[in-house]
Amino acid sequence: MSLPRFFLMGTSEGREGALIALDPDQARHVHTLRLKPGDALELVMACGVWRADLAESGRGNAQARLVAPLEENREVPVPIHAWIPMTAQLSLMDEMLPPLVELGVSVIQPVIYARSQFDARKALAKMDRWQRIVLASCEQSHRTRLPELNEPCPFEALLQVDQPQKWVAYEQRTHQKNPELQPGSIAFTSGPEGGIADHEFAALSDAGWMPVSLGQGILRAVTAPVALLGAIQHALGK
Repeated sequence: MSLPRFFLMGTSEGREGALIALDPDQARHVHTLRLKPGDALELVMACGVWRADLAESGRGNAQARLVAPLEENREVPVPIHAWIPMTAQLSLMDEMLPPLVELGVSVIQPVIYARSQFDARKALAKMDRWQRIVLASCEQSHRTRLPELNEPCPFEALLQVDQPQKWVAYEQRTHQKNPELQPGSIAFTSGPEGGIADHEFAALSDAGWMPVSLGQGILRAVTAPVALLGAIQHALGK
């Protein structure tokens, strides 16, 4: 059984026996998990991953005592940049983020496509919530690094991406074979509800993005990025 894991990236130093304060949200999580003083947990800090014991616990505060560093790295061997579509239904972002984090993305960059129906005020108001979802997904999946989540950017930013591999999920037949994963970092993207507009796909093709077919069906905006990332992880596993 895996131990509860908490990210404390503001803590840069670790030494055996040191007391580390958890933030209020983490303290409440400790209470929800019914952890008691002496119970084991894991902390991910700037200095690395540590095994710790719960030293003190209350509804709004908790402290952990560092026991020993853990030599582990659960991260994907290459950087994966997910350029995900801003969806018209912002609640769909809540569904999309956890599996992307669990499957190892390094950077999450929301993109405003032509069919995104983007409302900047509403989207930016959700950023704190999405950051919390990313953090919780990292802890749940026992990652050792917190992915970078950026604010939404315009579609044109995709045309400036400088990566050795750039894949775009596209539902229309292009008569091209799916690309094979090569060594090095990779960026991928897919469209919002309604898909990628023809002029957008043409611009992506001109900028070096390679089309990837994900099967005969039309996937939801929240499904396509996860399916594409699953394919990348499968190729990495080979």
